[in-house]
Amino acid sequence: MIKVGIIGGTGYTGVELLRLLAMHPEVNLEVITSRSEAGKPVADLYPNLRGHIDIAFSEPDVAAMKKCDVVFSATPNGVLMNVARELHEAGVKLIDLAADFRIKDIATWEKWYGLEHTCPELVEKAIYGMPEMNRAAIKDATIIANPGCYVTATTLALLPLVAPSLSGSAVDLNGIVVDAKSGVTGAGRGASVGTLYSEVTDSFKAYAVTGHRHHPEITQNLSETAGENVGITFVPHLLPMQRGILSSIYVDPKPGVDSADIAELYTQKYKNEPFVDILPQGVFPETRSVRASNMCRIAFCQPNVGEKLVILSVIDNLTKGAAGQAIQNFNIMFGFDETLALSNPALMP
Repeated sequence: MIKVGIIGGTGYTGVELLRLLAMHPEVNLEVITSRSEAGKPVADLYPNLRGHIDIAFSEPDVAAMKKCDVVFSATPNGVLMNVARELHEAGVKLIDLAADFRIKDIATWEKWYGLEHTCPELVEKAIYGMPEMNRAAIKDATIIANPGCYVTATTLALLPLVAPSLSGSAVDLNGIVVDAKSGVTGAGRGASVGTLYSEVTDSFKAYAVTGHRHHPEITQNLSETAGENVGITFVPHLLPMQRGILSSIYVDPKPGVDSADIAELYTQKYKNEPFVDILPQGVFPETRSVRASNMCRIAFCQPNVGEKLVILSVIDNLTKGAAGQAIQNFNIMFGFDETLALSNPALMP
């Protein structure tokens, strides 16, 4: 059994992590921290876990964390980096569901997150935790930077198209437009006026239009894959629903690249991926088709036989976009079946 600790178990990502880990046959939950709920049984705060998790939240304690084999951090950005060095030196593997280790350029990270990075030397050691990109490196990783939710939906949709083939990438690498929408849980569990029910319901809005912190992460992924700079316009939107992401992406195929070529690229890239589903032509994904599952469903078409290629990608922001992908990384790190505790179908209706 793997001894597991969780830093920050009370948020939406934290409880999704607990829900999935409770079903994992190789996990022993040793400690779940929360400053605000220390001493309260986990099942008192989240009654859905009654009968599955029987320990209480505790105050953050690095000494207790050092006794774990792996620690998941489901905290706000900038928290894990303050204890990461000490835990790493103690031989504890780390999986960060926040953004502390995602962006390799420290100056870029500090610009977008408004913090001074306290352990930049560990950023280079961290492996970006998208199995469809870095599976081999994840196996030997000691620090995993779990991807952002918007980033996961968008990167998976574009990886086959930007990767160089014999004639280069299949699409124009400049002018990619990403129109992404998320449910309200993407904003976290902390109280704010903008995410109150009465503010969100019966409305639909764009936000962070002038710049979103997931933009440099998406650009980093695509540029690394393409071997050259990739330019995108990324605009996120808030939907009046709890969970789910739909990323609608518009690109220009290179001259001579047709729908059959595109289909072959997706087939070859994802034919052995357990959590990427390329839908048949004419079938388009819905967020409810991935609710509470670790699946990403992708479809593409060229409307009205036009020049633009449209790619649609859906994930659950809390599962494949956060906790599910973190457990997928955990399974790879410890040599388990990659789908362990993640194979349940989506919830419908």
